Amino acid sequence: MPEPSRVTRADIVRALTAALEPLPWADAFWEGGSAAFGRADAWSDIDLYAVVADDRLGEAFRVVEDALARLSPVRRRYEPAWPPDSGTAQAFYRLERASEYLLVDLAVFKRSAKDKYLEPELHGQAVFYFNKGGAVTAPPLDRDAFVARLFDRRDRLRLRVELFGPFVAKELLRGNGLGAVEAYQRIVLDSLVQVLWMRHHPAHYAFGLRYAHYELPRETVARLERLAFVAGRDDLEGKCREALDWFRETVDQVTEEGVRTRMAA
Repeated sequence: MPEPSRVTRADIVRALTAALEPLPWADAFWEGGSAAFGRADAWSDIDLYAVVADDRLGEAFRVVEDALARLSPVRRRYEPAWPPDSGTAQAFYRLERASEYLLVDLAVFKRSAKDKYLEPELHGQAVFYFNKGGAVTAPPLDRDAFVARLFDRRDRLRLRVELFGPFVAKELLRGNGLGAVEAYQRIVLDSLVQVLWMRHHPAHYAFGLRYAHYELPRETVARLERLAFVAGRDDLEGKCREALDWFRETVDQVTEEGVRTRMAA
């Protein structure tokens, strides 16, 4: 008997669009993530979003899961918790007949949800599969509020590094290599990455290491990669000093004028 064909992202999009679009209470359905930034590839998962009537959130998931089950058995399902007042529910699906990388990530919003993750500066250009009567629109980013949050975070990072940056050296002196590595990754490197985003691409300052490869300057990415991979205790000690110096240099370069100029560009 021939092996069943593999499920593709196009198969998933077609099946869910066909299942949701005829429903009068389903307003819109779109793809975000890598597709919204124009960099979907063979290893991308699929980030899907829908807006439905407030009282149809549970039914929307039942419709989606029935459609997925017709494509492939669902091997795993995971539902993270969202605050009740967010008007949002989310589930991840691992399909038996899809690539292990093609994880289906579905978020469903109530019509009344305030944040639908559509600001292009933050989330890219949503790829709509239907949007009935233009029911869903991308709101303008409140730049003043965003910049205020960014600078609050910058100041917290400065304090964080000042207070806790020495933990790497402390754990090395104790002979606790694992504790030193954890402090380096969670305190020093994480803080450095955030201020580098603020310096070069402030709208995405929360994007972390994973997306630096795509959006930060090449020389910055190369230096980060060198600092991220440590070969031992001596290497960690030297790279931590370099990372701390780079953080202190960069955090002083995060100015309001620079942030607003880069966001406007």
